[in-house]
Amino acid sequence: MPHLHDERLGHGHPLLALHGFAVDHRIMSGFLEPVASRHGGLLRLYPDPPGMGLSSGEGVNSTLDVLDAVEHYVDETIGTQPFALIGESYGGYLARALARRRAKQVTGLALICPIGTAVARDDRDLPAAEIRRTDPTFWNTLHDTDPAAAESFGELVVVRDAPTYERFASDIAPGLTRGDRTTQARITAAYALADPPESGRGPAFGGPTLIVTGRQDMCVGYRDQLALLDHYPHATFAVLDTAGHNAQIERPEAVTALVGDWLERVGVDAGWAVKMCTTLISQHPSRFN
Repeated sequence: MPHLHDERLGHGHPLLALHGFAVDHRIMSGFLEPVASRHGGLLRLYPDPPGMGLSSGEGVNSTLDVLDAVEHYVDETIGTQPFALIGESYGGYLARALARRRAKQVTGLALICPIGTAVARDDRDLPAAEIRRTDPTFWNTLHDTDPAAAESFGELVVVRDAPTYERFASDIAPGLTRGDRTTQARITAAYALADPPESGRGPAFGGPTLIVTGRQDMCVGYRDQLALLDHYPHATFAVLDTAGHNAQIERPEAVTALVGDWLERVGVDAGWAVKMCTTLISQHPSRFN
């Protein structure tokens, strides 16, 4: 298995954060640390999946291989401890699959602008392109002085102003220049898992869940995620207006509040994993042999 580069902050109950495709862990720590650091007793784990950030992509040829590498990372860093799990975009797809594999351990699941039930881009139900807010002075200046930065920033955002750009420049842009493009191309060619995470082969996920989507998300949309709700009976589902695929930098206060609420629910329901584990083993002993 390839070694996964990571950042580890704090101590206590593990919180595993999985980021999206072709960026690095800063897209997660940038918006999570301000809220997660206020919750005492959390070990925040920010790995880069294979071929992204500073992680090796050797031997990785598909999303299934990525998922196997992330699960190996869980074995090495978390072991058999219960842990909370949050994923963004492609990382949300991985997180849902990992939650199915590790149903006995995952105490809560949060998904930020995740891929929905339609994995292939051409199959996704996407809203029409729309820019919701622009600061003309900022945008014209950026476009004139650094057109490459303006193009990269403007590709997915629907809010074009200085505060959003500053968050993009610190949390997202650095990761776009890292990673192994050859590995990423191999993964892209085998992007979908053979079995969807909610394929019905396992029970519904009963822990505290959060699904945040952007109303103007032109990458993964928000409608396909509605179909996930039956599998997550304790999910808060939010569709944020004036938010695209990077809702965490465009609507930071709303996303922070929702993640804070989710963390509170995970803490309150801390005994859920143990109870669910006992129930699952008693009802389906053959699955855990």
